[in-house]
Amino acid sequence: MKYILLIVVLLFSIPLFAQTVEDHWETYTAQYDDGVGSTIVNMSLLADAPIVQYPFLVKISVKINRCNQDGFPMENEWDGLYLMSDKLKAVFAVHGPFKAVGTFTIQCWRTDYYYVKDTVALRQALTAAAKKYQPTRECMIETRSDPKWNSYLKFLYPNEETFEYIKNQKVVIPLSQNGDKLTKPRQVDHWLYFKTEAGRNRFISYAQQQRYKIEDKKLSARSDFPYQLHLSRVDNVDLPTISKITLQLRRKVKEYDGTYDGWETFVIKK
Repeated sequence: MKYILLIVVLLFSIPLFAQTVEDHWETYTAQYDDGVGSTIVNMSLLADAPIVQYPFLVKISVKINRCNQDGFPMENEWDGLYLMSDKLKAVFAVHGPFKAVGTFTIQCWRTDYYYVKDTVALRQALTAAAKKYQPTRECMIETRSDPKWNSYLKFLYPNEETFEYIKNQKVVIPLSQNGDKLTKPRQVDHWLYFKTEAGRNRFISYAQQQRYKIEDKKLSARSDFPYQLHLSRVDNVDLPTISKITLQLRRKVKEYDGTYDGWETFVIKK
């Protein structure tokens, strides 16, 4: 079970899949029953999943021979993992089209997830390739039917809270990289959009009860949500705190036919 998000970005979490221009990959880590796990997921497939032409799941789990105390690969392990992934991916290409959907690392094991049209002779070919190129590395290959893409939709793809962290990291990480310790409260500005002026006005009453300041409200160029609202409040911006705030806004604004469009703030270096 995935139950507590810890860190969203890890320097070692580099996709082992070839990416196309259309691919959108995200990385996050979370606490699971077995320990801390890192997930890399192809977000681009959500709109089409499940893809009925690819009903079979293939999981390739590779043992990490040298891992750190958190169960993740040490630096000198990456070349071997890259080699194994590339060689096995070439086997998929020979046996027909496939969809690479993600990878999951936990407790010194790294598992790549693929969906394929047919598994005939594929498992044997993958096993032979693994033994040929890295005979001393333990490898487990599982093939099974998963026409609903449960492994992608219910396990790899981030849940609502995790997805909020992924979005907020894009603001928090640059703050940290610019010397911000993320320990001091500061003004945080939020933007929301509504389908109707009445919906915006009702949300303003809620926002004021939550101590938000109304900075501005105006018409926007958005035809679907034309009524803009700019709020601000003094808050902490560490990832857990700001994600709790934005998730609450994102959920609440839907009740008023609105959508949450993000936040920004400034760097505090002292």
